Amino acid sequence: MTFHPKIDYRELHRSARQLPYDDGKPFTYTDENRRRFEEIAKRYPPEGRKSAILPALYLVQRQLGFVSLNAVHHVAEVIGCTPADVEDVVSFYTMFYTKPVGQYVVQVCRTLPCALRGAERVTEELTSALGTGPNGTDPTGTFTLIEVECLGACDRAPLVMVNDGWHECLAPEDAKALAADLRTRGEAALGGCHHGKADAGK
Repeated sequence: MTFHPKIDYRELHRSARQLPYDDGKPFTYTDENRRRFEEIAKRYPPEGRKSAILPALYLVQRQLGFVSLNAVHHVAEVIGCTPADVEDVVSFYTMFYTKPVGQYVVQVCRTLPCALRGAERVTEELTSALGTGPNGTDPTGTFTLIEVECLGACDRAPLVMVNDGWHECLAPEDAKALAADLRTRGEAALGGCHHGKADAGK
């Protein structure tokens, strides 16, 4: 027995802000991405479909390259929540982009372990090699350069993340070579995840 009132927290956290559509093209998932989303959504009870917002947004970003307002509305419709609920997630997490980015998003960790091992100089070298400063995209639309907080591999500093791949222990003097390698080989130029290297060596 309890004297506390029963509260439906799903309704308590329902955001009702009105969001506009943008002037770009309407967005809908491809048939394949819609199927992939529905497979993910099956992991949650029907009333907990909102828990799939993060993977839903990753599917948008992989399809479109960023998360537009039109995509926010589409995700809300697919999930059954408000557009503001979805936008709250987009605006909170730094891994979602709300405007077009380059083919390769190069993120340089600037948190203390990476900073102590020359991350600022890595950014300077990449700025010169990629043709854009931090938070910018080069004129060809190939590279977007971003400085970020901890990427979670402090023992492998300085750490650079390109799209979904890692390049570890990047000395400042090697940054230009990595940039050139990215131009020719794409993500194949990356050193990969430390755990992946360890597993491969077994």
